[in-house]
Amino acid sequence: MDGTTKPLSVLLIEDSPDEAELIQAMLAQSRREQVRVEHVTRLSDGLARLASVPVDVILLDFSLPDSKGLVSFERARAAAPHVPIVILTNLDDEETALSAVREGAQDYLVKRHVDNELLLRSIRYAIERMHAERALWESEERYALAVSGANDGLWDWNLTTGAAYFSPRWKAMLGYRDDEIGSGIEEWFSRVHPDDNMGLRKALEAHLAGNQPHFEREHRMVDRSDKPIWVLSRGLAVRDTAGKATRMAGSLTDITARKRAEEQLLHDALYDALTQLPNRTLFLDHLGLAMEQARRRKDSMVALLFIDLDRFKNINDSLGHSVGDELLVDLARRLTQFLRPGDTVARLGGDEFAILLNDIHGASDATHVAERVLDLIRGKLVISGREVFTSASIGVALSNPSYKAPEEILRDADTAMYRAKAAGRGCYQVFDQTMHRSVVALLRLETELRQAVERKQFVMHYQPIVSLEDKRIVGFEGLVRWRHPERGLVSPARFIAVAEETGLIVPLGWWVLEQACRDAREWQRVVPMNPPLYVSVNVSGKVVMQSDMYERVVTILEETGLSPANLRLEITENVIMDHGDLALEKLAQFHRLGVQFSVDDFGTGYSSLSNLQRFSYDTLKIDRSFISGMDSPGDASAIVKTIVALANMLNINVVAEGVETAVQLERLREIGCSHAQGFWFSKPVDRSAAHAMLLQAPVW
Repeated sequence: MDGTTKPLSVLLIEDSPDEAELIQAMLAQSRREQVRVEHVTRLSDGLARLASVPVDVILLDFSLPDSKGLVSFERARAAAPHVPIVILTNLDDEETALSAVREGAQDYLVKRHVDNELLLRSIRYAIERMHAERALWESEERYALAVSGANDGLWDWNLTTGAAYFSPRWKAMLGYRDDEIGSGIEEWFSRVHPDDNMGLRKALEAHLAGNQPHFEREHRMVDRSDKPIWVLSRGLAVRDTAGKATRMAGSLTDITARKRAEEQLLHDALYDALTQLPNRTLFLDHLGLAMEQARRRKDSMVALLFIDLDRFKNINDSLGHSVGDELLVDLARRLTQFLRPGDTVARLGGDEFAILLNDIHGASDATHVAERVLDLIRGKLVISGREVFTSASIGVALSNPSYKAPEEILRDADTAMYRAKAAGRGCYQVFDQTMHRSVVALLRLETELRQAVERKQFVMHYQPIVSLEDKRIVGFEGLVRWRHPERGLVSPARFIAVAEETGLIVPLGWWVLEQACRDAREWQRVVPMNPPLYVSVNVSGKVVMQSDMYERVVTILEETGLSPANLRLEITENVIMDHGDLALEKLAQFHRLGVQFSVDDFGTGYSSLSNLQRFSYDTLKIDRSFISGMDSPGDASAIVKTIVALANMLNINVVAEGVETAVQLERLREIGCSHAQGFWFSKPVDRSAAHAMLLQAPVW
């Protein structure tokens, strides 16, 4: 025997010394184990011993001085519930033996029938059985703890009998106590949402039939308060040797929160966060379905109204974005209440809305709705206690077989909306093919213009500015021309608007400014004048708003060598008014540098005495529309005379644009206008012709 093996500890509770000695002698004969026996004669002594030192097995007599029968066993088991107990007694009573075993005794031995081998074998088996029972008990305890602590509900279905087990957590998910749900499988199926019951049963049948390796199904169940909750059911079948499913067990997980999150994500992906209207994605989906239905109905069509609020940016800038947002929310509510059931209104982004009209029978139905929408938007709105007035431009497009995708009809409605803005805003336009051809031509022009900017396909022309007192050239206005590879020189009237809209005016504007400064400095070197020749260049509002405008202009002046005093930047009154204090700050910067500013097209914008004083202009350029009316006495001459007198009082220079006749020139001299330009003196000419003009020094 291995000397390191731990001896088997036996507690013998026996009141007879002779029998105790015999039992100890039997145990001492073991050749497999080393047995250490501790003997006590009373149950109380044995219980005290169990409380202090652990033992491997208890040999218990049923007839003791202080306790007898099953009571002795029950007291011993209570004191050491995990120690195996073998009963040794002289009482050969089958019923008592069965009762003892049922209560947990590992064996019941009658003393006169016991030998050493039987006794040792009984002890060994008792210990092994107790270890097995304890392992099972611990396993069951762990399982019970896992079930009670798990977030999932567990179920176990006996497919043969139909009985089912549902864990307390399974029942609690549905709002029930443990004793409120029975053990039939219909307890599950009867609480499945009616719309999901068939799908759940089919999924179970597919797994039980062996068509699916696992069972897994998301479905709804109805809880105790009749509210649906989303659950994930999973399970696996146990099969016999023939492959037939005999049992199935699985889990139930509450996924209601996840489903709600998914629904919210889907809602956020398809609806506008501010107005809760459908967004562009969902609207296009509805539009596509409506177009498909219209194709199947010969007497029906759909119409799309593309709505854009006029000057919405002014509301945001003046009243704040919160007021602008409230306006959009209120408009969304009004449009929704206004439409018929089945029609759709959506917010496409910013201040753009769209309306889908289903099942209309002609253009007049759509235009009637457009007129009513215009009236609705023109109405007074009260936002945060303030009266707000606005208007809208609407583009209308009608479905036809040529449209293959919803994006196409949306594009054409957008085109018609821009045509409505060009027509004066606050109105609607119906898309036609003429608009389409115009848009295609405009797109082609934009593409070619981008290439022209990249390849610098431009050339400068110059128109002289003449002093009416000295009758000589004192400066030039720089005017850009597009040298198109196919169409030759293209007038700025054909492309400047597109350049403004696309932002190409910014790189083009810098090129024009640099080229004009370079040419002016060259002419100053060739033809010195006193004061030096100056150059005047039109500047777009987009260039004015560039954060580095001042630095860029300074760099151009330094690189070309032109003095700041010989550069005049021409801007319109609208640019100044649109950008307010920022424009004023930039004007002040350039004034300190020495650069002068001219107000182009004076009299056609926001002309006012306060603006003349506030912005400290250097020159007013009187618009050609007033000059052209001076051939005969009338209002035009009076207006020009007033502008000149006003400028003289404020010490501001004046240049009359568009002088084309001797009569106009004479009248300008009569009213004291200091400078002029126009075809009477010269059309805009290229750089070399302007150079020659300076050398000839013409006098007018």
